[in-house]
Amino acid sequence: MVITLDALGTLVELERPAARLAAELQARGVQVGEAQAGAALAREIAFYRAHHDLAADTASLALLRDRCTEVLREALERAGADVGALERAELRDALLAALRFRPFADVPAALAALRAAGHRLVVVSNWDVSLHEMLRTTGLHALVDAAISSAEAGERKPAPGIFRRALALAGAQPGEAPALHVGDSLELDVAGALAAGLRAVLVARAEVPRGVPTGVPVLASLDGLEALAA
Repeated sequence: MVITLDALGTLVELERPAARLAAELQARGVQVGEAQAGAALAREIAFYRAHHDLAADTASLALLRDRCTEVLREALERAGADVGALERAELRDALLAALRFRPFADVPAALAALRAAGHRLVVVSNWDVSLHEMLRTTGLHALVDAAISSAEAGERKPAPGIFRRALALAGAQPGEAPALHVGDSLELDVAGALAAGLRAVLVARAEVPRGVPTGVPVLASLDGLEALAA
């Protein structure tokens, strides 16, 4: 069976980005509190989410990161941080160093078990082209068969086209059992997968949201996924 998986919130999480950004800036001589860093990061992340599909190759990724850096600079200055002395490259390096991802504890073993059972795994994420870099640095690249970002697909979840691209990467054949998509968003993952003809599983690592469609399993981690895919 083909199993497609969301990335952030399903496979990986950010490691305390506000605290990390504050530490990175302090190491560069800029005194900023964690609350200030968090408020600035919220603005940068909102900008990134609205524009990440523009970064489909190395050159456009560099441009996006520069734009995100300037959004962060403006937000930090509004929060009262004096970042005027930092060159763009220094501030960009601080931002990228703060955005460190790590797999949830259950993920590596769950993916390994699914691969051992013969399932083909494809990561499908609303992300820029650096999705592949993130999978390599977290060690997840070796545990999946392929990955596709919305920047590469030219459309983002919940559009059905990105799910179809993922199935093609996995070599899905006509008449094959419906693929299974696993994600943490009702709107992007569950609704998108069902519209594309996939079965859906919701991962709710905190609390279960309201409005889960009838028949959609809800898991607190990936530990129960192998049984659902059997």
